[in-house]
Parts: sequence; C-alpha cells; structure tokens
Amino acid sequence: DAAHAFGVEKNGHSILNFGDLSVLSFHATKVYSTLEGGAIISHDEQTKRHIDDLKNFGIRDEVTVVASGINAKMNEIQAAMGLLQLKYIDTNIEKRRQIALQYRRTLNQIPGIRLLNDIPGIKHNYSYFPVFIEESLYGISRDELYQKLKQHNIFGRRYFYPLISNLPSYSNLPSSKKTNLPVANRMAEQVICLPIYPELRDREVTKICNVI
Repeated sequence: DAAHAFGVEKNGHSILNFGDLSVLSFHATKVYSTLEGGAIISHDEQTKRHIDDLKNFGIRDEVTVVASGINAKMNEIQAAMGLLQLKYIDTNIEKRRQIALQYRRTLNQIPGIRLLNDIPGIKHNYSYFPVFIEESLYGISRDELYQKLKQHNIFGRRYFYPLISNLPSYSNLPSSKKTNLPVANRMAEQVICLPIYPELRDREVTKICNVI
C-alpha cells in the first residue's frame, strides 16, 4: 500500500516499483488528487487485465462477462481533474518542499519539538509536515497546542488520533492494551501535522511558527 506515495522515489526509482502491486489514493487530501478515487500499479498485463475485469462488473466486452466484479471505474470529472493536476504536480511538490524547509529552519531549535528530516536517497512528496510535541520540554501538551492554533484560525491535525485500539469497539480486546502498544500510543499523543499546501504563503508559515 503506497497511498501517500505519489512522486516518491528511492535512489531515483519510484517506490511504486516495489512489490507485486502498489495502491495509490487520489483523495482530496493527497498531494496528487482527482478529488476521490485511486489507482493500482501492476507490473504485468495478466494482473492488469484481471483488475480491469474486477472494476467493471467483470465485463470484458459487450458479450463477455468473465468474473464477478464491482463498479470501480473513475468517472470523467475525476479523470479530467487528474489530467489537470498532472500539469502542476512537480511544481506543487517543490512548493511543498520549500514550505517544509521554512518550517524546519524556524522550529528546529525549539525545545520539546521534534521534527522528521528527509531521508538520504529518497525523493519525498511532502504530503504532510508532522511535528512531535514532548510536553515536559515544550511546556504544554500537543492537545493544548492544537487548541491554541485553532484560536488563531490555524488548523493542524492530530494524526492517528484517536488511536484505533483506544476506540470503544476495540479497547476491550487484550491486544489493545496500552502496554502492548507503547510507541503507537506515544505517537498518537504527540503528533500534530501542520498546514502544508502549495498556496501556503511564507508569511502564513511565519505566523504559524510564531504561534508555536
């Protein structure tokens, strides 16, 4: 599953080349969007034909039905949106990179804030900009910062929160005990993703950083 990985490369090769299949999401929140929908990346014609059959009710042509299937075709409006987005995707990823650099330059030395850096050999698409808040060093909790940002009309997102294992449907399962999932629970309590999108202006990034 490479839902967030449009445009990401490792050592000059798309990570969509890894594995038998890769699945992309084109949801409105993704770097490359068709508003809704997605894609499956396949490396051989036989598998692609099977996927095509499944997404079109199992219908291969006007008189041939080869399998059970569903309607998973992309509609014309979504396709048009995707073709339009392709014209700007490289420029938009570069704009996101510049925003990420501005965040890092400003926030990197603040006690209690931990940032993720780019990985050598990887071309990132900067779909999100997560920061991790360590309350004992920063002075307030991640949730307090989240509310403070909202007061300034800045809408971050507490990602992977609430953790699925803590929801009522699953919290009673023995495997959901917090002692079994210490890292996941710590991340869910610390991470906040800051706004990042191509049209975010320098002065807006500066405002966000000043509030933080």
